[in-house]
Amino acid sequence: MERKKISKGFTLLEALIALVVLSVGMLGIAALYVDSVSRGRTALSRTKAVVLAADMADRIRANSIAGAAYAGAAADNDCADGVGSGAKLCSPAEMAAHDLMLWQTIVSDPRVGVPGGVGSVIHDPTTNPDTYIVTVTWVEVGEQNPVSYSLRIQT
Repeated sequence: MERKKISKGFTLLEALIALVVLSVGMLGIAALYVDSVSRGRTALSRTKAVVLAADMADRIRANSIAGAAYAGAAADNDCADGVGSGAKLCSPAEMAAHDLMLWQTIVSDPRVGVPGGVGSVIHDPTTNPDTYIVTVTWVEVGEQNPVSYSLRIQT
């Protein structure tokens, strides 16, 4: 009687096939990770844009008598904010220009704003009540055109 040889372990071909299957799986996981990081960055930029637009909307609502001054030129008027000394008391229009300057500085600051951020306010006095369109525009990685978020408010 002849004895059959019983093989134990894997052959080289089986090991190579397992390595190929494992490599394809790992490449899929790496692609998924890169995609999730990119989408996370996009979500963070969009969230910041929403918060920044809401911040300007709150500033406009707090100083609603300034009207069209929020759509005008931004200026550092050194207005009193109730914290420091030496700042002057400003008229509503001066405060609006100061608010706009502070807000645009925050929007464009890469640490707290959005990448390549630009903030603008458009005032439409022909509506009743007055309408403001607050827009935050930024550069999104991987996009050819700038991305923007607009918020319409009425005072």
